[in-house]
Amino acid sequence: MTLAHVHILLNHFPTIGMIVGMGLYVLSLIWKSDDVKRASLAVIFGIAAIAIATYISGSAAFSEIQGMPGISKEAVQAHQDAALLALAFMELAGITAWLALWQYRRIGRIATGIQATVLVLGLVALGFMSDAANIGGEIHHPEIVMAKDAAAHKAALGHGFLNAEAIGAFVTGKPWMWPTCETLHFVGLSLLLGVVLAVDLRMLGFMKGVSFATLHRLLPWGILGFAINVFTGMFFFVGAPEQYTMNKTFYWKILFVMLAAINGLYFTVLDEPWVLGSGDEAPLTAKVMAASAMALWVAVMFCGSMLPFLGNAF
Repeated sequence: MTLAHVHILLNHFPTIGMIVGMGLYVLSLIWKSDDVKRASLAVIFGIAAIAIATYISGSAAFSEIQGMPGISKEAVQAHQDAALLALAFMELAGITAWLALWQYRRIGRIATGIQATVLVLGLVALGFMSDAANIGGEIHHPEIVMAKDAAAHKAALGHGFLNAEAIGAFVTGKPWMWPTCETLHFVGLSLLLGVVLAVDLRMLGFMKGVSFATLHRLLPWGILGFAINVFTGMFFFVGAPEQYTMNKTFYWKILFVMLAAINGLYFTVLDEPWVLGSGDEAPLTAKVMAASAMALWVAVMFCGSMLPFLGNAF
């Protein structure tokens, strides 16, 4: 199995998942149901995590199909640009959804401003993702656009908001850009792992004098680190995609990132860790989730560090 096959499996999830997530979210606003709202926010966050793998696998699929007969290069490029724009808004929507879940847990309600931001970002992300999916469908259906010449086709599909090729050239062409992203990536990783270790070690029996409610205040710093890593990581990928799509160690890294992101929902949404007071022993489920989170992030760091040594991409 290659990343192109993975893309075939995943490419409908971001669009359909956001339809489900945003549909539930709108219904929760109409019904004024906090339970449905929290469920919809969790769906949006989960779909944002899956969207990362969908975009990355799409880049690998592009490498495999370019040059094949009947494939419009203009449509492929327009699809790639539209997908990058959709991914950016999808990640913003997912991060904002997580912040809404965190705020609900902290104060028992979600501020009107954050609710409105989730709604706007989610609908924009859904619109761009649907557009990217529609363009992607035209890649293998030339009969839909056969009446257009290549230039008109590109003008009709390429919206001009983001150009993946131009962004990639900027990242690799400016001598200061890659080191800057590396520095920010390290800062983000430090924020993320610092918070993860503090929370997970408390679950495993260390720092028993600290309640989970106290540690819960640190979680936004962890999600900030995660967001920094996602966006700087996408700059790396757009700048030199072949360095990553040709390396199977990178596949494992992305899988571990997705699992670790979803694991984080446990400490944001569920009641078990939240009721852990000062001096209390964490339940077995919380300990298992904490140990698995630590293992997943160690695996992410290992795969990221070993990319130049395991595989043949660098």
